[in-house]
Amino acid sequence: MRSRRGFTLIELLVVIAIIAVLIALLLPAVQAAREAARRSQCVNNLKQLGLAAHNYLSANQVFPLGDMYPAGSNGTGARGERGNGVNEWSYGWSLMMAPNLEQNALYNAFNTVFAWDDPSGQNTVNSTVFYTQIASLLCPSESAKQRPQTPQATLNYVGNWGGPGSIKTFTGMIIDNPWGDLGNAAGTFAIGTESVTDGVSNTAMFSERLVGLAGNPVVHPDSSSDAKRGIFPAGVAVTINVGSPATSQALLAACKSLPITTNSTYSSLFGFNWTLAWPWRYATNRYNHVGTPNTLSCTASNSFDPNWGSAQDSLPPTSNHSGGVNVCMGDGSVKFIKDTVNVQTWWALGSRDRGEVISADSY
Repeated sequence: MRSRRGFTLIELLVVIAIIAVLIALLLPAVQAAREAARRSQCVNNLKQLGLAAHNYLSANQVFPLGDMYPAGSNGTGARGERGNGVNEWSYGWSLMMAPNLEQNALYNAFNTVFAWDDPSGQNTVNSTVFYTQIASLLCPSESAKQRPQTPQATLNYVGNWGGPGSIKTFTGMIIDNPWGDLGNAAGTFAIGTESVTDGVSNTAMFSERLVGLAGNPVVHPDSSSDAKRGIFPAGVAVTINVGSPATSQALLAACKSLPITTNSTYSSLFGFNWTLAWPWRYATNRYNHVGTPNTLSCTASNSFDPNWGSAQDSLPPTSNHSGGVNVCMGDGSVKFIKDTVNVQTWWALGSRDRGEVISADSY
């Protein structure tokens, strides 16, 4: 009698187990490879922004401003804070650099007289530009499935507004247009490379930030990535332009120790609209060097407008990249800054003219 050849049940189970182990080992490697590709694309996007900023500099002798208020501020006052019929919405660095990003058609379609709440009806004049998404302004690792203020087009990349306001405000490379107490109170106009005395290779110009959440849901300072999309009240008074880091350090300590039950003030502001900006309310298109990368965004108790971000606050860059964020320096190079970067080093990277000496191996 001839014997029949085949697998026993135990052999089949062993083979299945081996295949399962191999798949379990392979999937993380595939995911890591995909994230590496996404991170590489993010680096490329930031390099394009750096190149565009320098092309803008060549044409205009200055780097783009974070906002252009009072241009485009002729709104009805429905969104103005002062109740005086003045709308402080203007447009920002990303729109001004659009021609340098090969977006001439969008730039030419934008009417710079009107920014947002225009007399002819909200969103009507510039709606085509407001709603058109630019792919190079999105990080491929962004996991939000809906725009924060749909149908407004959004952005993941933000300009460096400066270091801690308690030391000195407007010390970054993408700063406000001077306009009394609504804008750059320090009176610093647009800057060129001559104003970056710390060296353009040692000063951040752009970084990245996760966009806000559609519908403005309440988020809490837990371990989920959504916590990085919210802005939280820290309850610490910060006095600006006094040359002291003490209150900014206190703000960071309070922000770090927030109870997990703390409600965010807003979670839909980051990346509100890729064209828009507001003086002193820089959550839409700028960040600062107070909290280190991927820490929570927190407002100080005496901020003029704590919901939108102000000179007293901590609005760090955030990302879904493991362990840090990409930062485009003033010379156009892109560096990966780890979450564990020393706070003093991070502050030094955020200021253009405070004379800090930064070692290349410190970040």
